[in-house]
Amino acid sequence: MASFAKIGLNSKVIEVQSVVNEVLHDSNGVEQEVNGIDFLTKLTGWSIWVQTSYNTNAGVHSKGGTPLRKNHAGIGYTYDEERDAFIPKKPYNSWILNEETCQWEAPTPKPNEDTNEIRYEWNEANLSWQQKNYTYNEETEQWDLI
Repeated sequence: MASFAKIGLNSKVIEVQSVVNEVLHDSNGVEQEVNGIDFLTKLTGWSIWVQTSYNTNAGVHSKGGTPLRKNHAGIGYTYDEERDAFIPKKPYNSWILNEETCQWEAPTPKPNEDTNEIRYEWNEANLSWQQKNYTYNEETEQWDLI
């Protein structure tokens, strides 16, 4: 299946649709993005679609193929035409866009100590990672914040 992002105002992704790969094939059997766009335009009446890939995240293709547009599009992402990339919504004002991955990063690295019992969450007010401690609740079979 091929995936396409429907692009709305301010280059925001407002929908993601899947299309069978055969729709993209030209007369020589080669996949062409424009064929998917034409198909979706005729089907929906919306003309601004950009192909995306479920297998691409942070500029890496999970199956060793060629990454497509840095990240798989999601609703609320922005399509940046200059970078030819899908960029997720900025999670915090202090975070900085990594130009290579088109992912947002905290101004300080996250500690590598996440476990089931200890997790770190970003604290925007302090501009730092805050440790959260959890314990396993056997009755609910869930991890609860202490």
